[in-house]
Amino acid sequence: MKLLCYGVRPVEKPFFESLNEKFGYDLVLTEAMLNDESVHLAEGCDAVMLRGNCPGNRKNLEIYKNYGVKYVLTRTVGYNHVDLEAAKEFGLKVAYVPFYSPNAIAELALTMALTLARHTSYTTNNTQQGNFKIDDFMFSKEIRKSTVGIIGLGKIGFTAATIFKGVGANVIGYDVVEKDYLGDTCTQVDLETLLKESDIISMHMPYFKGSNDEFLNAALISKMKDGVILINTSRGELQDIDAILDAVESGKVQAFGTDVLANETAYFNKDLRGTEVDALMTRIMNLYPRVLVTPHVGSYTDEAVSNMVEYSYENLQEFINTGTSKNELA
Repeated sequence: MKLLCYGVRPVEKPFFESLNEKFGYDLVLTEAMLNDESVHLAEGCDAVMLRGNCPGNRKNLEIYKNYGVKYVLTRTVGYNHVDLEAAKEFGLKVAYVPFYSPNAIAELALTMALTLARHTSYTTNNTQQGNFKIDDFMFSKEIRKSTVGIIGLGKIGFTAATIFKGVGANVIGYDVVEKDYLGDTCTQVDLETLLKESDIISMHMPYFKGSNDEFLNAALISKMKDGVILINTSRGELQDIDAILDAVESGKVQAFGTDVLANETAYFNKDLRGTEVDALMTRIMNLYPRVLVTPHVGSYTDEAVSNMVEYSYENLQEFINTGTSKNELA
């Protein structure tokens, strides 16, 4: 079974190889993300493994079919980058990862929130340049005197709630489904209450195309506290980035941290230094350090990578042994 894995960074390679010892796949590991050129690396392969920014669109899936690929694995929980209808039409089996370390994402959300709340990037930027003066912008509110609102109380959201609670915050959360496992970690409230009371809001909800696009928009922001800090480590499609940047510029939003963008393949995994960036990225960069962007590194931890790769290997083994997988999408 020849398996091509896209987007395997050097630091991840040992995980792919060691976890494969009990499966014995013929691995082809490439740092390349899926694109018009790298799609042809699948020639002679039985299966491919994608990352979140690998476009499993109709065009690429048809090429896979023609090369004899039978299985398309995505080592992600989200799967909106894979055209499932096309996969079914071409007879391709698709499976996803239902779960990986929620701490990976939750810890990044906490890191962003504390960095923005304590103005750490601004301060260290000054000291790196030799300016050790303390100014008014560095004055901060302690998180133990803050209310943190978690939107989406699944595994990742609840883990984020637990971590924020652990550093002393009052934590409230919103979810469309009533949760019975929150205990004294988090109080579940309606969305209006969360927006009105939260000093920090962290997004941990899944994205459903055509259903909750740009969920975080101008209308929601208008209901928030003045000076709120916004964090998004879920999906870029959930946010109206222009509305958020407008709110940062006006002062309605004190700061914004995101690990995701709706059109992130135009920027992430690329070195754009010395090139002319587009209007959106120019605007984002000009708002630093009140706007922080990380290039979708939420799952870039030892435990998360291990979880995602092992689940993907298991999905493929189930397909081989039984013709189906418990995590099958198509």
